[in-house]
Amino acid sequence: MILKERARIEGSPERVFRFFEEIETHYEEWHPDHITFRWMDGNGLEQGNKAYFEEEIGGEMMKKTVRFVAVEDGRYIELRPTGRLLGFFLPYISFSFEPDGDGCEFTQRIKIRTGPIGRRLNRDEFDAVQQHMVEEGENLRTVIESGA
Repeated sequence: MILKERARIEGSPERVFRFFEEIETHYEEWHPDHITFRWMDGNGLEQGNKAYFEEEIGGEMMKKTVRFVAVEDGRYIELRPTGRLLGFFLPYISFSFEPDGDGCEFTQRIKIRTGPIGRRLNRDEFDAVQQHMVEEGENLRTVIESGA
């Protein structure tokens, strides 16, 4: 299953990508439920670097350590959890930045491995993640379009 959310933003893909290059500064501004972000191994948005972040989704605290496995300047970012168990159930999170007229289409994807029973049992949690992604897209649009 892939959770997917798109947001059209009045800003170039390079400008939206730059927001993520400066994520340490913008993480809490991106969503009110974002708590902390820090680089652990390496410093900056580069393939191989590792980061730690905390956020609250659906009333539950999420703590993740991830490694950036793909970074294409101005176009695409992919990260994967470093823990084996979490990495099995959540193989990747990605962000893509596509030109759209004079703006950008920002797309978030979260791949989740679950069967039909797991999907049904965890429906509320998946709905909360999807809602969080919608809010992130809206908030990102607001931040970029306000000139931050």
